[in-house]
Amino acid sequence: MHAMRSTPRLTVLVTAATLAALCVAAPAGAQYFGRNAVQWERQKFEVLKTQHFDVYYYPEGRLAAEQVGRMGERWYTRLSRILGHEMKERQPVILYASHPQFQQTNTLGGAPGEGTGGVTEAFKRRIVLPVGGSLAETDHVLGHELVHAFQYSMTGQGRISDSNYPSALRMPLWFIEGMAEYLSIGPSDPLTAMWIRDAARQEKGLPTIGQLESARYFPYRYGQALWAYLAGRYGDRIFGQMLRAIGPRTNDAETVLKTVLHADAKALTKDWHAAIKEACLPVITGKKDPDAYGVALVTEKRQGGKLNVGPVLSPDGSRLAFLSERDLFSVELYVQDTRTGNVTKRLSRTVVDPHLESLQFIESSGAWDPAGKRFALGAVAKGRPVLVIMDADGGKRQEIPFPTLGEIYTPNFSSDGRFIAFSALAEGFTDLFVYDLQAGALRRLTHDAFADLQPAWSPDGKSIAFVTDRFSTKLDDLDPGNYRLASVDIASGAVSALPAFSQGKHINPQWSADGTSLYFLSDRTGITNVYRVDVASQKLYQLTDLLSGVSGITALSPALTSAAGTNRLAYSAYDEGRYEIYAIEGADKLAGWEAPREVDAHYAGIIPGAKFGGAVVNAKADPISGLADAKAFAHTPYKAKLGLDYVGQPYLSGGTSRYGTFFGGGIAMSFSDMLGNHSLQTMIQADNISGFTDIGGLVGYVNRSHRFNWGLQVEQIPYVAGGFSTGITNVSGQQVYVEQTLTQRLMDRGVVAQGFYPFDSSVRGEVSTGYRSIGFDTRLQTLGYTLNTGQQVINDTQTISDPTIHLWQSDAAIVRDTSVFGATSPIMGQRFRFDVSPTFGTLNYTGALADFRQYFMPVRPVTIAARVLHYARYGSGGEDQRLTPLFVGYPEFIRGYDVGSFSASECGVQADGSCPVFDRLLGSRMLVTNVEVRAPLLGLFGRKDLYGPIPVEIGAFFDAGVAWDSATKPRVFGGTRDFSRSAGAVARVNVLGFAVLEVDWVKPFDRPLKSHLWQFNLLAGF
Repeated sequence: MHAMRSTPRLTVLVTAATLAALCVAAPAGAQYFGRNAVQWERQKFEVLKTQHFDVYYYPEGRLAAEQVGRMGERWYTRLSRILGHEMKERQPVILYASHPQFQQTNTLGGAPGEGTGGVTEAFKRRIVLPVGGSLAETDHVLGHELVHAFQYSMTGQGRISDSNYPSALRMPLWFIEGMAEYLSIGPSDPLTAMWIRDAARQEKGLPTIGQLESARYFPYRYGQALWAYLAGRYGDRIFGQMLRAIGPRTNDAETVLKTVLHADAKALTKDWHAAIKEACLPVITGKKDPDAYGVALVTEKRQGGKLNVGPVLSPDGSRLAFLSERDLFSVELYVQDTRTGNVTKRLSRTVVDPHLESLQFIESSGAWDPAGKRFALGAVAKGRPVLVIMDADGGKRQEIPFPTLGEIYTPNFSSDGRFIAFSALAEGFTDLFVYDLQAGALRRLTHDAFADLQPAWSPDGKSIAFVTDRFSTKLDDLDPGNYRLASVDIASGAVSALPAFSQGKHINPQWSADGTSLYFLSDRTGITNVYRVDVASQKLYQLTDLLSGVSGITALSPALTSAAGTNRLAYSAYDEGRYEIYAIEGADKLAGWEAPREVDAHYAGIIPGAKFGGAVVNAKADPISGLADAKAFAHTPYKAKLGLDYVGQPYLSGGTSRYGTFFGGGIAMSFSDMLGNHSLQTMIQADNISGFTDIGGLVGYVNRSHRFNWGLQVEQIPYVAGGFSTGITNVSGQQVYVEQTLTQRLMDRGVVAQGFYPFDSSVRGEVSTGYRSIGFDTRLQTLGYTLNTGQQVINDTQTISDPTIHLWQSDAAIVRDTSVFGATSPIMGQRFRFDVSPTFGTLNYTGALADFRQYFMPVRPVTIAARVLHYARYGSGGEDQRLTPLFVGYPEFIRGYDVGSFSASECGVQADGSCPVFDRLLGSRMLVTNVEVRAPLLGLFGRKDLYGPIPVEIGAFFDAGVAWDSATKPRVFGGTRDFSRSAGAVARVNVLGFAVLEVDWVKPFDRPLKSHLWQFNLLAGF
């Protein structure tokens, strides 16, 4: 019997160490593929301190930060009284001067989406938000996020760890987000009222309380509606009671409701639905659907999606630009021929083109030039706003950057086409600007803390109508008022108010062709409709009386457009859960009927089923209580300090084996500064296997304070392995039973530095360098007993000396990823990674990787995915026997050739003991190519959302790959080694969002004894 001293032991350990060198804690975004969060600019933060808040801001947002500090204290007073709770720690708020700068935050572990108005994260309970387009928007988001901070404070139990985090995080979204919406808005909300009124008229449109957890029901709107009903029935005290009733293991909202209200969900649902229908009945009487006032232009059945917003008619009314998710994967800009109803152009492709980071589709829309040939819109590129002017028929595109502004909204051409007016965030406030296309000059028309939005140039070019809160907002009290219409004289800059109703918003002004009337939207009745003001007589007229209402995504989103040269309007309306675009045309319909200025008797803005009153309503009606004085605030420079974020669950383990009794333990901790620019990860573990001398640990630091992120990691990791064998041998003429125990201890020590530079959201460069030493301590114990007497005749322990391995490794890579990931696989776009990694020391070789992937969608929803991958170890040490050979038979490379699927019979009888059918899969270099046709199962049968509740993807594939070394070559390169090939069918299912299960039926073409086989993997598609 031979001693168990063989190369596989060293092979496995060296490979593990090499992989560990590549898998160190890296800067955020430094992964094999994936898009990048880009910090386009570095801000110098300061801290504003109030009684309860630390507001982190930078000079561009100083005045806005003072407003947030004052409103924050007011919200704290309101919520602490309503919820009956005082927070023990100070509340951090991180404020950004615009949404594009908010998307560059390092506090959230990734870039927030365009639809995210603010976030309250759990580790440090930070509220992170951008300044809104108006005081009302900022005040609402701040209040909403502070509710979350109270929720975390009331349901948390100290420092967050694996087994200890705020119980509120276990509750369904409707419970948490709906509560935050209600407490920050109250029961009067025309937008939510519209959603509920629309659902109430549909058969089975209203959800039960149990159904609210379904993704079908938007948790903000439906959750707010349920809380409004419950608050009106039981009083606002229930919110604090509900949060205190959430136990450490509770994730069932219905149980909490029953505990507090002593009523089950079924009875509550019945009463809630009855209250909604009772409230809707007097409101909907006499109301009409959008098609009563004109033809449908864009609907889900007329070449649109479920979301069709931001309509803009060309001057002659023949074309309509609109924003839609009709292709499902992103909101893009399309052009429709209004005469035929056909969508003729797609003007943007942000889903796979990373250059334009945002089309501002939530708060903005675009504009046609007077000739109807060019289209302008505000967008974001490289973290700052740009004015994009594009040829509407395809072709050249001009981008005008504005590096001193934060965001650009709703551009509008002057009648001569020379000027473009727009509203923009500047220094935390929204004002009007005019850009001269000929001179390249920017002029600021307004400059104050009021919100000035949605400019519309008059036909004579002498004035601009716009939306403002300057006539209703009390800035001293930070009390937001209703939006009104105003006009600014271009020559003098003088601002004057236009006629208005006594209540409700007035937004989205659009001039008539002759300049005598101004069309606009108002929710004076609680339902947003189209109105007209006669400029000369100042009389107000109503053009529509809808059941649901005219609406964009938010209550302030532009939703109305007029064709400057015709009697034609278009608007987006919310109807049966969809946003659709309709037209109004003809002089009679555009004239409308005179509308009274007083309050409507059946105001529809109260959420159906709710009651107007209570602590929340009273608190919002009092803008003074709790409002702090900015003069009392202290401003200090920000100094980065690491604080504990998270404690991994400490563990202890123990047991016994043939190697003896063992026990050990470990713990991990995570630290960061308040802005997320610096993070520190630590881990330590120890055991008694070698007297607690094998202590493992890791310290990783990442610096994200600049666009170039870098990190440093130091680690010591012990590995213990071994083997056991028995046999019979002859010792001095006696038959002896022999036991051999091999104990292998390895100590892996390393230090790695890594850097990451994003060129944009899709392309990045990566570099790293590091040193690693791998030391060995191997002992072989041999025990022998005679078979006749059982007497021990052998007791020998040998120490086997293995030299320490020293590796110096560097790496440089360029990575691009514009892919769009479906439920189980990428479905559009492109990915590639080119990587060179030289290694020196005990082993000398250079690793080279080229991985290119392309995804086409010739016909929706079918994707053709193709990949070519080459990896090789070049150099004198690339084929060292201590390195595990590369293997192309893994399922992620070639299906049908996995190690576990081979049997000895396939090898045949070879004189040298080799297995040709298997050995051809091994080498120091490899080349793989894959083609797969994939599609969502339900999407093939016409399901519009493609995947359904359980995402299943099916497809067919062809795989081919070859491995070789310096002594052999593939036939394609003039050698003798052939590709191994396979084809078959694949099915993948997304398992509750946690993993992708893949099932393959495979026909391997180069395994003569295998006709087909099945493979199962937890693996997303390549």
